[in-house]
Amino acid sequence: MTDALRPMTRQRLYEQVLDRLRQYVAEGGLRAGDRLPPERDLAQRLGVSRASVKQAIVVLEVQGLVEARHGGGTYLVRDSLDVEPVERMVERRRRLPDVLDAREALETKLAELAAERRTDDDLAAMRSALAHMSAEIDAGDHGIEGDRLFHAAVTAAAHSSLLAEFMRSISDQIAESRTESLRQPGRPHRSLAQHRAILDAIADQSPRQAASAMRRHVRTVAKVRLLDWEPEEDDR
Repeated sequence: MTDALRPMTRQRLYEQVLDRLRQYVAEGGLRAGDRLPPERDLAQRLGVSRASVKQAIVVLEVQGLVEARHGGGTYLVRDSLDVEPVERMVERRRRLPDVLDAREALETKLAELAAERRTDDDLAAMRSALAHMSAEIDAGDHGIEGDRLFHAAVTAAAHSSLLAEFMRSISDQIAESRTESLRQPGRPHRSLAQHRAILDAIADQSPRQAASAMRRHVRTVAKVRLLDWEPEEDDR
């Protein structure tokens, strides 16, 4: 059987709006902090409904590419609108809750064990990871690599080969949830502070506090715009 004759799909109107906005930003040389035209003006100039423009703006918000300020317009967060395909967003939205459930179960236990078993070298690795994350954030990035290094250090500090293997088995999905979380406005600094609370509890050899701090952190990770987004089936 071949997949070549599968039903063809037509691009939704708001996806066409996304393409035009990406082109507008690139050709206009817009940068982070610049304001997009008002939704009403965009709708008029593009010849579409305001609802289609609003749907496009929501997709850009979910992806962390723009910030819509109440009563103050929509502003670029990055220097370009490298928009992820909507179908990929839909698929990630479908699997993200299961990934977050797994992270809470596994990483809470890992933090508890790390508080019981950590060595001085483990603590040094965690501190190094947080220094890396802090430097990334200061440079205007999301702190993704530092975040990865910190959670890897906590996993190593638990000294549980089986739990470490479980974490490796879902590493791609964890990376996806990490990126989704850290591109939320204000999230990098908040995550860094939560990481420091986890480290403090592990350094103090307080398993209960370490587990509680990790649970709070993972539940913060779970608060992302993507899970509130209701993709429109068709607006043509």
